[in-house]
Amino acid sequence: MAVELILIEDVDGLGRIGEEVRVAEGYARNYLLPKKLAVAVTKGNLRQLEAKKLRLQKECEDRLEVAQTMAKTIGAMSVTLSVEADENDKLYGSISSVQIIQALAEENVEIPKSAVQMEEPIRELGTYNVDIKLHESVQASLKVWVVRK
Repeated sequence: MAVELILIEDVDGLGRIGEEVRVAEGYARNYLLPKKLAVAVTKGNLRQLEAKKLRLQKECEDRLEVAQTMAKTIGAMSVTLSVEADENDKLYGSISSVQIIQALAEENVEIPKSAVQMEEPIRELGTYNVDIKLHESVQASLKVWVVRK
């Protein structure tokens, strides 16, 4: 038997906040309701959800604005990392997102580790453009100079 619920949080594979979903009774009773991811469909719950949606929309707009400002700051800067390298310009180690985050922190720019978009670590001297994803729709490019120590 299926149960109709309103999602009050995003649930992967099921839906986004505010959507009415039809799920199995056991899934609702054992997972969605105890974890407060969904509520029953009632007029009161619909009103509360609308208020929460407006609040979340405002918060999302604020985060987007902060991310855009931060993207301009990061796009205008570059960081230099001094490392040991051999005569062929190969690094004795590698530069990962951790070193980039530390270099940004020294410039008073705090970002989470997950924001740095690197397919693989940097292993040679040179200049690199590293993508920094600050929001779902905001990305900045940071110029990273890897030089010999």
